[in-house]
Amino acid sequence: MDSNSFLANLEYSLKTNWDYPALSDFKAATLTYGDVARKIARIHLVFEACGLNKGDKVSIIGRNSAHWGVTFLATLSYGAVAVPILHEFKPDNVHHIVTHSESRILFAGNSSWESLDESQMTGLEAIILIDDFSILKSGRKEVFDIRQEIDELEKERFPKGFGPEDIKFHRDQREELALINYTSGTTGFSKGVMLPYRSLLSNMLFAEEALPDMKHGDSVVSMLPTAHMYGMAFEFLFEFLKGCQVHFLTRAPTPKIILEAFASIKPTLVISVPLIVEKIYKKQLLPAINKPFVRLAMKLPVVDKRILKRINEKLTNFFGGNFFEVIVGGAAFNPDAEKLFRRIGFKYTVGYGMTECAPIISYEIWDKIPMFSCGKAAPRMEIKIDSNDPENIPGEIVVRGDNVMLGYYKNKEATDECMKDGWLYTGDLGIIDRNGYLYIKGRSKNMLLGPSGQNIYPEEIESRYNNDNYVSESLIIDSGGKLIALVFPDFDAAYRDGLSNDDIEKKLEETRILINSELPHYSQISRVKIYPEEFEKTPKKSIKRFLYQV
Repeated sequence: MDSNSFLANLEYSLKTNWDYPALSDFKAATLTYGDVARKIARIHLVFEACGLNKGDKVSIIGRNSAHWGVTFLATLSYGAVAVPILHEFKPDNVHHIVTHSESRILFAGNSSWESLDESQMTGLEAIILIDDFSILKSGRKEVFDIRQEIDELEKERFPKGFGPEDIKFHRDQREELALINYTSGTTGFSKGVMLPYRSLLSNMLFAEEALPDMKHGDSVVSMLPTAHMYGMAFEFLFEFLKGCQVHFLTRAPTPKIILEAFASIKPTLVISVPLIVEKIYKKQLLPAINKPFVRLAMKLPVVDKRILKRINEKLTNFFGGNFFEVIVGGAAFNPDAEKLFRRIGFKYTVGYGMTECAPIISYEIWDKIPMFSCGKAAPRMEIKIDSNDPENIPGEIVVRGDNVMLGYYKNKEATDECMKDGWLYTGDLGIIDRNGYLYIKGRSKNMLLGPSGQNIYPEEIESRYNNDNYVSESLIIDSGGKLIALVFPDFDAAYRDGLSNDDIEKKLEETRILINSELPHYSQISRVKIYPEEFEKTPKKSIKRFLYQV
């Protein structure tokens, strides 16, 4: 991989993999690398008709799809700045992002466009439908005309037909702005993270170094949002540069759809967030393990090995059975699930990153990473802990290196708050052992103080609650100096077992008492409050905590 230019690698991949499958919509059409290159060239003609200049912003909102990928690559390769927007964002937030970013073109998926109001987005030259690249809105006649004349224009530009030799992209510079990714965090509202080409390239080089088994022709399932850096970098961009085939689910990744996709595609690499893996652990593995005869058999050494092997095979087959590693990242991982995965020998690892680092900060391969760690500093990155005793006393995780952002777009105050002397203050708490392995303890803004100033990490208590059969998810909050557990019950499981709403309350109270018996006095839960619906989440499936503070 070219270590100097992201777009040079994109050019090389398109030219050398011309006839191979590139982007597929699950159970639908597949585009070859040549198809992608030609579509990019046609979009560039539309950009020219719109008067788009290098450095201008292009917003993209829609579900994962092959055309989403083409649009994103076309934007970067033209020299414009991509502004990927999560399709889950509310219309008001989308309107704000398009206007705040000063985008001149908006690409929108059909389902996203239905909820938007063009009058709330100023400065747009054109609105284009991602599904078929038709022009939805424009104040310029030549922009509408270009859609009708595109075939003729293509013939004029490429009289011998478009081929690999016609691919000539913009040449990126290290500090040049590549994209603005608006975050939706657990403790605040959207900020535009400015990511330069060095951030993208450094993440691609990391992936090539860390995942040497990935090769041309391999397949991956894209189920995380491509508008978010985790899914974009490691389920799309890296694989595309390697000549792999990316299969977009194009719909919400329910367990049924994921199971079907993995069984069909058998991906070489699996990228996931804890929520997905933990649901498999809780819904499929725990019920089998908790059967009385299984628990008894697991106490017998010889039988225990056989059972653990069968559990590992079942879990491995769920993910298609062909992967060399499952990488879990984006949020805290349930420690009980991690213990079981380690015990059965499942090939998983836990990484750590954030949008502001595009996204990787730390990683280690599955057979080397210690339990509960999220690896060592990635290449070209440094990590330190803002603590007098970094091995034992948690402090804020501070990082610097090639992956780090330029700052927040048009928000100097927020930039100055988290970037000091070249270091990025992550807002996360952790420790580092003497071998350089990082262990996350929680977010500094989430940390609660006990009655005598003791540090309470709510995520650790929540992970215990979430192991309960009748708890779907939980949130620990501070109310007047007392800890309250907000719990969204697993109503389906409870009703299936014949429990009434009163029974659910009693069960959750029993769980509270049990958990308190395992916790120090200063972190005791005073009461449980049932929450009637699923908590609102970020793209990484972390709960937006700021919405539930009292």
